[in-house]
Amino acid sequence: MNRWPAQDLCEAPADLYVDSRETSAAEAYRSRSRQDFLNRLTGDIRRPGFAMVIAETDHLVGCAFGFPVAGGGIWWLGFDGALPRSIEQLTASGGVFAITGILVRPHPQDQDVARRLQEWLMSGHQASLGATLVDPGDHLTLASLRSWGWLALGEVRRPAGPTMFRALVFPLGERTTARLEGLAHDAWTRWPG
Repeated sequence: MNRWPAQDLCEAPADLYVDSRETSAAEAYRSRSRQDFLNRLTGDIRRPGFAMVIAETDHLVGCAFGFPVAGGGIWWLGFDGALPRSIEQLTASGGVFAITGILVRPHPQDQDVARRLQEWLMSGHQASLGATLVDPGDHLTLASLRSWGWLALGEVRRPAGPTMFRALVFPLGERTTARLEGLAHDAWTRWPG
């Protein structure tokens, strides 16, 4: 779905966001966290090309959403070090799609839903590269993305929220994979754990 239906659906992903977090958190934190998520989702929905895919049965099981990265490279603002030239070129050509959220209701039968949502979301765009930013303390997400073929690119520092994120990329297609060939080895050897 695109921007307009997603705006009407914001509450369900926010509930899913809260449900997918640790249940031991204090209610005040959960409330603030839910509002922070809604604020981020609302900002993403306003971006050109925003898209969301959902998985549901009799309730929302999961969703993934994101938007095409603008050719000016603002997505990479705060990147620590030199951005690889291949990433700069793909960004400038409009070939990067940012996945800003993948949420899945925690249930053993839903283990593969997140990966499939990611695939469905990216298959609907002409991007050559997926990109995402992950809190470095979220080891479960980082391990999942790595097992799906995401490559660590480095760190991005943002002034708001958590100050540092791990930047990961996902090559779509053989041509893009070949352009990023050296990236996988370098990134994982520099990234502990």
